[in-house]
Amino acid sequence: MLDNDLPEMNVVRFVRDMHKNPNNKYVPIVINRSKKLSPEIQSEMDELSKTAVIKEVKTHVQIMDETTLFLHRKAENLPSGSREALEKVHKSDEMIEYKNVLVVDDDIRNIFALTTILERHHMKVIPAENGQDAISILEQNPNIEIVLMDIMMPVMDGYETTRAIRQIPEFKELPIIALTAKAMKGDRELCLEAGASDYITKPVNSAHLLAMMRTWLDK
Repeated sequence: MLDNDLPEMNVVRFVRDMHKNPNNKYVPIVINRSKKLSPEIQSEMDELSKTAVIKEVKTHVQIMDETTLFLHRKAENLPSGSREALEKVHKSDEMIEYKNVLVVDDDIRNIFALTTILERHHMKVIPAENGQDAISILEQNPNIEIVLMDIMMPVMDGYETTRAIRQIPEFKELPIIALTAKAMKGDRELCLEAGASDYITKPVNSAHLLAMMRTWLDK
């Protein structure tokens, strides 16, 4: 378990030095993303992730979740506070029900599929079929609490739309989860650089998406 902002060396060098000992090659590494990495370091991290067991986390609950998994600890054996926090992220609708979510996608079929999932968990879905509509809707509905942003859209793509949203002061901290059908090298880095809070690839795993949304909406 390490932070990505180490004072003496960058996180990539730490992992590479750690792997010089063959016994450490398959030791899982959980990295707390407390600092935005430079594009060069992030690119190196993406390469390392292909050959090492690395998970990046952003919250205390995610740290607990990943370390529990890697240590093969059963959730029911954790202290009650930790156990309840993990159960909330994976099972409870307490953090997401009745929350307003803006779903931005140029394909109405994708909007319908996501709406079906989210409404099943009592979320209120507001659809937008392009980036310009998304910005207008946000300005008219400041009570929107999270955005699901498709990246591959014509005219104004998800990167451009996310950058435009971040230029509006009241939406600087609004959780924006980027959705893309492409899992190309550098996609994640581009999403985060544009201002996205998190990233998930299509086809969307509904349990993974809901857990991610619970984490970002856990106030």
